[in-house]
Amino acid sequence: MKLIIGLGNPGRSYAGNRHNIGFICLNYFARQQGIRFDKKQSLARTGAGVVAGNKIILAKPQTYMNLSGQSVSRLLKRLKIQSGDLLVIHDDLDLPQGKIRLRQGGGSGGHKGIESIITELQSQDFPRLRVGIGRPDQNRGSTETSEADIVAYVLSDFTRSEKPDISRVIPEVSEAILCFLTEGIAMAMSRYN
Repeated sequence: MKLIIGLGNPGRSYAGNRHNIGFICLNYFARQQGIRFDKKQSLARTGAGVVAGNKIILAKPQTYMNLSGQSVSRLLKRLKIQSGDLLVIHDDLDLPQGKIRLRQGGGSGGHKGIESIITELQSQDFPRLRVGIGRPDQNRGSTETSEADIVAYVLSDFTRSEKPDISRVIPEVSEAILCFLTEGIAMAMSRYN
């Protein structure tokens, strides 16, 4: 069994935020596979199905981004899934908008949701699929972007000019998830990175 987690913040007001690209991509994948988020368990909305012969659970933590690890750790324990059978989809400021990267493990890169998962699992060793959202414009004369600017940026919706890139990358994320399920993280990395 595989557990695919999309990171985001619950609630309508966050639905189109850059920080919610994990939820957005997982919703698309679920629709493509005919999976409904019809259960609440372990602080998450979940849906189950069989994709390419693999039993999978899709989950959207309802803890808010910075506490995502609480839900992820509970789901792994409840479902008796090893961290190698987990895939976490999340936004990444350091990737250009519309690009994706898969990794086997590593640090949080400053992402509070990933930081929470690492803390709760006491391990960095779990696969992730990072979706690039780029960084906020640095047109204010400073080379550094403030923490407040970053928070405002990730908690704002994609602009009209950004939507074509995002619309293109969502199906690509879905293909990468399928590759992970059928051929493993190493093949998915070689094909999509």
